[in-house]
Amino acid sequence: MALHVLDLVGIFVFGITGALVGVRKQLDVFGIQVLALVTGLGGGFIRDVLIGATPPAALKDWRYLVVPIVAGLVTFFLHPGIERLERLVNIFDAAGLGLFCVTGALKAVSYGLSPLSAALLGTISGIGGGVIRDLLSGRVPVVLRREIYATPAFLGATIVVVAAALDYHALWVSYAAVLTCFTIRLLAIRRGWNAPLPRTH
Repeated sequence: MALHVLDLVGIFVFGITGALVGVRKQLDVFGIQVLALVTGLGGGFIRDVLIGATPPAALKDWRYLVVPIVAGLVTFFLHPGIERLERLVNIFDAAGLGLFCVTGALKAVSYGLSPLSAALLGTISGIGGGVIRDLLSGRVPVVLRREIYATPAFLGATIVVVAAALDYHALWVSYAAVLTCFTIRLLAIRRGWNAPLPRTH
């Protein structure tokens, strides 16, 4: 139940990030809803297909489809001033990244994947929807830029995977993993932490 709730919260949060990007790009309500849907569900779709959980959860449970639609509508009607959107996108995106990397890793563990594979699946769950969102909106995906993005997701996923490997399933571990990913991602944005670039001559 806790995993299910976290999954839905992650979908809602990522749906908001997709919708906010749509608002910034001045898309209509349909375009905003499309970005909310693909951002909220994209990572989960990729995760479920890779672990063989088909059809994906979003196609079996109506709540998985309704949640990003609600997120898109809420954002469409209640989005703040344009000058504040960039900060909000970053905050919601970091929250969604933390939630999805943890739920993705835990689901992979429940399907019997090895710790490393589960951590990688958790990372893909976290970054997948954002990559699709950025491609559809004409932006270079965040994960392909210099910004520290996939690393916090992998770290958050690793925390819950290691705890599961040690047969320790306390709920606070998941919360701590989400908070760790969220905090590192926001610090990377605020302090300008970037991945190394190749030297140019």
